[in-house]
Amino acid sequence: MLYSLVEMNKAAMAPFRLQVKAANTLWSSQANPLRETQFARSMSAASKVFERATRYYGKPDWQITETEIDGKTHTVTPMTAWASPWCQLVHFETEGVEPGRPDLMIVAPLSGHYATLLRGTVEAFLPTHNVYITDWTDARTAPIWFGRFDLDDYIDHIRDMLEFLGAGAHVVAVCQPGPPVLAAISMMAEDGSENLPATMTYMGSPIDARRSPTVPNKLSEERSLDWFRSKMIHTVPPPWPGAFRRVYPGFIQLTSFMHMNWDRHVDAQHRFFEHLVEGDEDSAEKHRSFYDEYLSVLDLTEEFYIQTIERVFQKALLARGEYRYRDERIVKPAAIESVGLMTVEGELDDISGIGQTQAAHDLCTRIPDKLKADYIQPGVGHYGVFNGSRFRREIVPRVTEFQKQVAGKKR
Repeated sequence: MLYSLVEMNKAAMAPFRLQVKAANTLWSSQANPLRETQFARSMSAASKVFERATRYYGKPDWQITETEIDGKTHTVTPMTAWASPWCQLVHFETEGVEPGRPDLMIVAPLSGHYATLLRGTVEAFLPTHNVYITDWTDARTAPIWFGRFDLDDYIDHIRDMLEFLGAGAHVVAVCQPGPPVLAAISMMAEDGSENLPATMTYMGSPIDARRSPTVPNKLSEERSLDWFRSKMIHTVPPPWPGAFRRVYPGFIQLTSFMHMNWDRHVDAQHRFFEHLVEGDEDSAEKHRSFYDEYLSVLDLTEEFYIQTIERVFQKALLARGEYRYRDERIVKPAAIESVGLMTVEGELDDISGIGQTQAAHDLCTRIPDKLKADYIQPGVGHYGVFNGSRFRREIVPRVTEFQKQVAGKKR
């Protein structure tokens, strides 16, 4: 019912949005003699703020067209290298580069935002790596005949993509994918796969959510699964392709995140209004770029969401050594011996507290110390662990150097 009400609200706002667009055209028109007055600029700015606050934000484009390598500009083209109904492995093909650069698979979170949220992560690694990223399907666009997609299916996808890339690739798991990526590589190692990655790096991941619990962790523990099913799961309405599928809507996740820092978002909208009135287009464009991405959300299938809450956050099954893949086999991180392990955490992370990612070292007991590294980035929160200036300047070089060291020690 809630999903239908949200869609009805969007439809009801359409006439008001048309009026606001007309008002903006009037007050910003070159033909309006009052255009440069404070009143006209304020009216135009208010109409733009209203329009952005009520619009539907679809899936963003990658907007990555080039990268610079050794002072030379190279064209970049995102292409689908591997696909299933639930995921596309996007390859950022870079023209004119020497062959032999290391393959890097960035595993994007399936937790409400599109993979394009990691645009900056991709851009940071492009000069040194042959970059791939997982681009997960929005559940509201997945017809019900696609069937289920749960946490074990996610693990299967990670394993299939690693097998596709072949031996020696590097894996970077950002936030939510940490546990399923570790599970996939654990089973590959136990099964003697010839396509194990060279290294695996976990950034702000809830490998063991019991450590340094944050507000989201505590909420997951305090509420029952029945509460999550009744409050967080809704049915996709027509005319979405995924109509009648039960999902955890992206707009609920977005609302939760925004309420964690509500004052900051309200201040940002006020500053955006002031920048528009003052004609500070550079600052206004930074606001647009951030919120165009932040407000674009996707839905998760009910089964994936509920299993993640139960197995990762409530019971910490992987950390306890009790994760049973498809109720058939226990996942054993200790089976991993030759894959380099690096963990990265943010000092101020309020989503995955310090220690949650480091827990991977305690689970992977057979990886020698020379193939391990741990780093805590000072002065950054969750987002800064995988994006931003400090990520580019301090984290990326450390990850790249770790990968080189592991490759050298294996020779």
